[in-house]
Amino acid sequence: MEAQGPPGAAMAAAGPQPGRCGHFVERKGRFCRMVPAPGRRFCGEHGQEEEQNDRKRIPCPLDPKHTVYEDQLQKHLKKCNSREKPKPVYFVQDINAGLKDVAEIPEKQVTLSSLSSEELQNLIVKLKKASNGLELHLKEEILSHQALQEALNDPKNGESAFKHLKQQASILGNMERLHLLGPGRCFVEFGAGRGKLSHWVDVALQNVENVQFLLVERATTRFKVDGKHKRRDSIFERLQVDIQHLCLSKVPILEKKKLPVVGIGKHLCGAATDLALRCLVESYSTCCGGENEEPAAKRCRTATTEVAPDTAAGNGSNTEDHKPVAGIVIALCCHHKCDWTHYVGREFFKSVGLGAVEFHYFQRMSSWATCGMRETTSKASTSEESEDQTNDTEEHEQTFSTAESGSDTWQGILTVEERKEIGCLCKRLIDHGRIEYLQQQGYKAALQYYTESAVSLENVLLTAVPSPFLITEPTT
Repeated sequence: MEAQGPPGAAMAAAGPQPGRCGHFVERKGRFCRMVPAPGRRFCGEHGQEEEQNDRKRIPCPLDPKHTVYEDQLQKHLKKCNSREKPKPVYFVQDINAGLKDVAEIPEKQVTLSSLSSEELQNLIVKLKKASNGLELHLKEEILSHQALQEALNDPKNGESAFKHLKQQASILGNMERLHLLGPGRCFVEFGAGRGKLSHWVDVALQNVENVQFLLVERATTRFKVDGKHKRRDSIFERLQVDIQHLCLSKVPILEKKKLPVVGIGKHLCGAATDLALRCLVESYSTCCGGENEEPAAKRCRTATTEVAPDTAAGNGSNTEDHKPVAGIVIALCCHHKCDWTHYVGREFFKSVGLGAVEFHYFQRMSSWATCGMRETTSKASTSEESEDQTNDTEEHEQTFSTAESGSDTWQGILTVEERKEIGCLCKRLIDHGRIEYLQQQGYKAALQYYTESAVSLENVLLTAVPSPFLITEPTT
């Protein structure tokens, strides 16, 4: 039998498609599909393969993945898509980053799989001691909202889409329970992605006036649903910025309208949750609440909101006062992506005798809470028909390697159930630090299960509303 050549050999022999570039892309095993200029054989990117009056193409200094004619370099640099864009007015370098003391930033630690059995057992003892007395059995608040009933009953939805809709419905139900769905508010969706959560909040508020939406997402997102919003009295604006550098008080629409903010997020990954919390209750509330040197308890006076009729009554609060943050509702995700530098619960960790080293290992051990499901979920559908993510676990959770978590290493020492229990303890400990941080800032904060684990393994919702009972009256 005659030996066959490599797969791309036949295509190379066949030549390029009519009217297409003559450059053969070895990596893809096909010809370039760009259209060359009239009378040319190659496109602009591969023009160096063609005699063009000795013009030379060089790699772009901003992005060497593409080339440019050397004599047009300066002109190209002014319009190159890889050039540094002007920073928006709301960009403030590292405003929400957290830890500033370089001496406290931990050095790179060894991997979890490199620990000895004795070192691991010592960590587990510390974990259980620190978790003693914490509320580990969370309350279930699995709710729904009428805004999503039609979509939930649509037989065209696949299993993945249905699971995302159930989560969004419960998040809206919890927002309604906390009286956060109302007029005259700005909903800030952190890690917005396609913006589906904001979309459903908009649907729920279709008869409500003076509503603003800010969708915070650092990446350029495809298949956005922003164009589906038909209401004229609600405004959607995207802020393409890392949460670490977002100063909400400098966003023009908030400067102009002074609307109270409701921070929301569906599966806000790891450190992004801490950045978002600091963005809301520190940088934004402080800027809106007065002098920076004022104590946190006094600053929170400006953050009071109508949580519910029974709690608002009798506390002497004036509903006409400017309230920077009306509430926070965030579905948590990917604790193994947390970072000690950004973590808002560092003071809590220190109070129970823990520090950066323990945090480093606990964040990695947190993946044990779901790693037993990873093999199953990795086989799920990956079609583009699903919404923001495709599987039961979040994308980051699935890509977290076994080598990092060390789960294979400890299979002979810890059972699957023991690892799962330890992973859950790590998650709850990290989350409790966030709860204490919010309480210190004058918020009534809580954790609850907002959906079943069969719908999402990341099924914990963090909620917070200003607590009038924790507010110190300003001195006169």
